[in-house]
Amino acid sequence: MNTAFFQDFARKYKNLVFIGEAGSGKTEAALNLAQGFARIFEESGLYRPIHFFDMDQTKANLRARDAADILRESGVTLHYAEQILDTPTVAGGVIEHLKNPEPMVFMDIGGGTYGSHMIGQFAEALSGEDTAVLYIFNPYRPWSVSRDEVAVTMEAVLGAGGLTASCLICNPNLGPATTAEEWMEGYRRMLDMFPGEPITFCCADEKIAPAVEAQTALPTWPIRVTASPEWLYDFD
Repeated sequence: MNTAFFQDFARKYKNLVFIGEAGSGKTEAALNLAQGFARIFEESGLYRPIHFFDMDQTKANLRARDAADILRESGVTLHYAEQILDTPTVAGGVIEHLKNPEPMVFMDIGGGTYGSHMIGQFAEALSGEDTAVLYIFNPYRPWSVSRDEVAVTMEAVLGAGGLTASCLICNPNLGPATTAEEWMEGYRRMLDMFPGEPITFCCADEKIAPAVEAQTALPTWPIRVTASPEWLYDFD
């Protein structure tokens, strides 16, 4: 992993917003980065609190709040509001933490336009240069098979939240058994869909991340499954 790149990334941005199509891998990416940055800050001797806001109200499973103990053990403070039936709720303290220069803030947004509507009220606070809106893209998702479909989905998701994507994150996968070859095929699909547009960094399962980084020459964050059901990843 290109640690120097991610150290610079953390110095540039204090607020990270994770958005994308449902099933793109936003939550796993956000959880892994939050834990990873906590380690980076600790190892560098620079104390910086990390606050993680679980804003996902679109599904009852695969939420960051399910990894609350893991985040806590990593030194990350988790914020979320209990959902009552299908009534959307938002955790308190969002604006205060976004505008506070001290903490690094992670916001995991529910997939699709419904989830993005949840943060429209924070668009102004997220418009500064210290905010990175990370669009997590998985070309293997059903509505991401053509450039036109991707453009429609991306415009709708960003528009619903009043946001502009500043970072395009490559996260091609078919699930826990994705091979490096399958990842690279997804990467090539993404290059075809976004010709000339820079990819900020990549995410890949920790087992194939070194191979992916070597082949793409792009900073690659190794993903260790955190929020998904254990049975889904138990192939041993």
